Amino acid sequence: MRRLLLLTAALLPSLAAEAACPPDPAVAATAGALLAGRPAEPYPDLSMADAECARAKLVPLLAAELGRPIGYKAGATGAATQRAFGLSGPVYGVMFESTMSLRDGATLQLTPQVAGVSVEADLLVRVRDEGINTAGADHVQILRHLDQVIPYIELPRVGLGGPVNGPLLVSVNVAARLGVTGTPIPVEATEAFAARLGSMTVILSDDTKELARAPGSALLGHPLNVIPWLVGDLARQGLKLKAGDIVSLGGFAPSVPAVAGRSYSLRYEGMLAQPVSVGLQVR
Repeated sequence: MRRLLLLTAALLPSLAAEAACPPDPAVAATAGALLAGRPAEPYPDLSMADAECARAKLVPLLAAELGRPIGYKAGATGAATQRAFGLSGPVYGVMFESTMSLRDGATLQLTPQVAGVSVEADLLVRVRDEGINTAGADHVQILRHLDQVIPYIELPRVGLGGPVNGPLLVSVNVAARLGVTGTPIPVEATEAFAARLGSMTVILSDDTKELARAPGSALLGHPLNVIPWLVGDLARQGLKLKAGDIVSLGGFAPSVPAVAGRSYSLRYEGMLAQPVSVGLQVR
């Protein structure tokens, strides 16, 4: 008996490390709360493996309401966000048709379903072809497999009650909810275009003041560095980027709460000869 107890004690750490995926009813309850705008109950004692399993179950439930998946959202691609969620690197969620449903200058009504969204300076790229999965880390090679850069104000909503850590963020699909897209910019597969993406200044303002200012290098040292990270993380799960996929490269600065009655603008200075911008009104 003593040998059995000692063996059991020795196995406990490895057993605890195994994923305990949240059960289907719990994930369904989370999906219902997120879609209705109610605070979802956080899963207890969630490991990152648990969180990824929860995300895999959650995505099809959200897609039934938010539209088909259209790509991926990279989250925590900035050091400040990683610190805030206790992460050592980026994480990702899935984007849906509604995640890009608002266009430049749109008005967002803070209905109960989207109350609590934040405003975040982001940037999208669109995949030209599957060669992106073998392009490696060279910026010009990556650009050869992208066809658009798209200005983007993300409107994330975590939707959990209480403090949120990295696994909890992943479990709710990295807070993907809504966003506002600007006019797509054709990609130039050149060193000069890549350099401008890295050195540009991204400025988020409302109608009263500047809210955030960050360099392009705020995202993993360069916005295009997000792509090889995402390719690698998807490959770990047997997935890959496809032609037409949209990738949200992440927040250049911490998000701010969306306030009714305010207008928001996001400007990219240095990407092109003239500043590029996208705007939103909140009601």
